[in-house]
Amino acid sequence: MAARVDVAPWPELPPLALRDTVTGSEPQQATTVRCGWTPDEWRVLFHCADTHAWATHTQRDAPLYEEEVVELFVDPFGDLATYFEIEVNPLNAVLDLVLRRNRSGYAKDLAWQCAGLRTAITRTATTWTVEFAIPFASLTPEPPRAGSVWRANFLRIDRPTGQPRELSAWSPTRLGTFHVPERFGVIEFAE
Repeated sequence: MAARVDVAPWPELPPLALRDTVTGSEPQQATTVRCGWTPDEWRVLFHCADTHAWATHTQRDAPLYEEEVVELFVDPFGDLATYFEIEVNPLNAVLDLVLRRNRSGYAKDLAWQCAGLRTAITRTATTWTVEFAIPFASLTPEPPRAGSVWRANFLRIDRPTGQPRELSAWSPTRLGTFHVPERFGVIEFAE
């Protein structure tokens, strides 16, 4: 799923298609994700078909989920007790937080910053692409090795003009929310 790379040769990595998070059907505007890794960082590429990519938020940790955004949820420990969320919108604004299980669900900690995170946006008239470079040291004390397994989900909120929002996910949650860690997929770090 995540192949080891020296640089991110995106065309050589297999794409994962996102599906409607409730029904599992193909979304109106497709999204694919590709993953790779180096000894120091996890590389993730979202490619979104979009006839009108839009956003207004430009500040770090603004409520990006109110507009169009791609999101990455990752639980490197696999215990579903804590997971990290990183969002990027078409203006390259970032929202990063950690969620920790408590008695009433999960508490959001917006004080966490993904140290060393790099993101880049490319836009055309019909697409937008987001590239993430996530240092392993910002997520876990020990970087993964070949064969390591993490839990994760890749997500998109699309808000087409004059239509209801569309939620899509790599591992559909079967609910109108992404925050269902039990539905996260499994990422294996391969050579």
